[in-house]
Parts: sequence; structure tokens; C-alpha cells
Amino acid sequence: MSIWSPFAEGQVPLLYAPGQLIYLQGEPATHFYYVAHGAVKSFMSSEQGGERTLTVHYTGALMGEAAFFDQCPRVSSAVALVESQIIPVDRGRLTAVLAAHPELGFSMLQYLARTVRLLSTHVDDSSFRRADQRLARHLLTLSPDADGVLHCTHEELGFAVGVSRVTVSRVLARFAAEGLLATGYRTIRLLKPECLQALNP
Repeated sequence: MSIWSPFAEGQVPLLYAPGQLIYLQGEPATHFYYVAHGAVKSFMSSEQGGERTLTVHYTGALMGEAAFFDQCPRVSSAVALVESQIIPVDRGRLTAVLAAHPELGFSMLQYLARTVRLLSTHVDDSSFRRADQRLARHLLTLSPDADGVLHCTHEELGFAVGVSRVTVSRVLARFAAEGLLATGYRTIRLLKPECLQALNP
């Protein structure tokens, strides 16, 4: 059970179909969200129509919390990848949950710090790292499902790390040949995450 499950207690989840937007880049952030069930992609869009995936949130995750707390427009959008159940959390609900579960306050700070680190990692990757290093680091930031499987396409990974789909395919094929991971249809299973970590000392 997720430590964030208190946000869902007594709440009726909103249902989102695959491909349905949950929030949009540039909008005011009046809520953050708890993924009660499903998978949601967080991504950034450019004025020219480009798109870059930041991460995928699975069951038990929070999302959209950074803009909610700093009260600035959202810097990313979120879209359901599969049928998903989402709990919106406003300030009143947050206050009530923290009053009942004060231990979540420190966990929330840790979660926010990880969000900042994720964004910093994307900047670092774009500026200084090779394609294989970017891809290895990004794979390690993704949350697997209950069976330990990552669900993503080569195109999504390419958007996320700023390289072409062809480059992603080539790097993943090399990683698979070296026994670092196993690939399937829209899936990846990390076999030796410590070796992927070693690519980014």
C-alpha cells in the first residue's frame, strides 16, 4: 500500500481514459493528484510542437505537486496512458490529511526534493551526457509495475532523453546484448540496474 493512500480515504476517484489529459502545461495548479490506479505520463511541450517525457507515474504515486506548492503555472502536462483512477487533492484536503497523519509532512518534502532532482537531471543530461548515459539514467528513474516491468515505447524514451527513436533502439539492443535488461513489446525489465548506474558515476 502506498504511503499516500490517506489522500484517497473517503474520496471518489476521477476516471480517465487512455490518452485523456489530466492537467495542462501553463494552467494554474489548484490541485495535485494521487494515482489510485493506473499509469500517467508527465511531459513538457515546446511552442514548436515538440514533446519531452519527464516520467511515468504509476499506482501509488503523487504528481503535479511542485506547481501546487509554489503557486506558479504548471511547467508540464499529464496524460493517462491506461485507464486510470485519479484523486485530486486541494489545500483543504491536504490540511486535513496532514492533521490526521503528520508524519507525511516530511515524506512530502522528500518527494518534492526528488521532483526537483528529476528536473535537474533532465537539464544535466541534455547538456553534458552521451545518449547511452542519458538513457541509462532515465530508465533508473522510472517506476516499474508490480511485476517489476517498465512500460514505455522507444519513441517515449527518445522524447524523454532528447535523442531519436533509432538511437534508443540501438542503445537498448546493446544493453540487452550485454545482459543489462530485457525488452519486450512496449516493456523493459532491468536485469542489472547497478551496471546501468555505473554508466553515470
